[in-house]
Amino acid sequence: MSATAVNPAPPAGRWLVTGAAGMLGQDVLAALKDAGIEAAGLGRADLDITDPAAVRAAVEGAAVVVNCAAWTDVDGAESAEEAATAVNGTGVRVLTAACAAAGARLLHVSTDYVLPGDASEPYREDAATGPVNAYGRSKLAGEQAVAELLPQDGYVVRTAWLYGEHGPNFVATMLKLAAQRDTLDVVDDQHGQPTWSFALARRLVELGLAALAGRAPGGVYHGTASGRTTWFGLARESYRLAGLDPERIRPTTSAAYPRPAVRPAFSVLAHDRWAEAGLAPLPDWREQLAEAMAAPVFTQLAGTARNGATG
Repeated sequence: MSATAVNPAPPAGRWLVTGAAGMLGQDVLAALKDAGIEAAGLGRADLDITDPAAVRAAVEGAAVVVNCAAWTDVDGAESAEEAATAVNGTGVRVLTAACAAAGARLLHVSTDYVLPGDASEPYREDAATGPVNAYGRSKLAGEQAVAELLPQDGYVVRTAWLYGEHGPNFVATMLKLAAQRDTLDVVDDQHGQPTWSFALARRLVELGLAALAGRAPGGVYHGTASGRTTWFGLARESYRLAGLDPERIRPTTSAAYPRPAVRPAFSVLAHDRWAEAGLAPLPDWREQLAEAMAAPVFTQLAGTARNGATG
């Protein structure tokens, strides 16, 4: 059988989550548990997605594979693009080929960084790609592998500005800094859609079920919150929800914080394709943030920030 041949997926088989030790991977496993779905989770220490034999063995018998494994060091990719592409490009190709051979649906998590970030209206799912940094190029290679090897049963879900309970993220950082500084200068010229990792995890489960039921066509979907804001806007709303004074957040520009990798200035994505899978777009970013802030890790950080706040 060729690597691109596709068998019918087992109707009630197990799910496999790669990159399961990361922030999103842990949330996907939690969402699957909530849905009563049998799942196995493999972290980086358990599975090297660039190893074809290991990947084939891991994928065998799976109905759906959710790929959360990735090189995520955006700045580090600038000086190590080959290493980033080995994971985000070659590794995804290996995983996609294994899914095609095993008859598994693949939900591959990608990024807004595959787009050029120079638009003024939300990017549609079929918008022309054009990464502006090495990380984006490495992730685009992964998307291309899915489209080539698994066009019917491969699902590329682009996300952006993720935050959640299980890893370093912008919201947690802002709350930690609130206990240490009177004011913070935050970038106000990058536009995007802050997305709660658990909300995305639930959507990935819904998409996988729709795929198994034959209701969701393969291809690109945008897994970001509705609405839009800037990092400045996200920081202020995080403060407000934490019971802190939003005026302590001051706007600044990206030029004030030069980084090795260029960041897209506009990362607002459209969500039209969800309707084809019978699903609504993810909720507004403010609604997601309010729900996320009720999690113990954020309530604890907010309490510490209020106790240490001087403003």
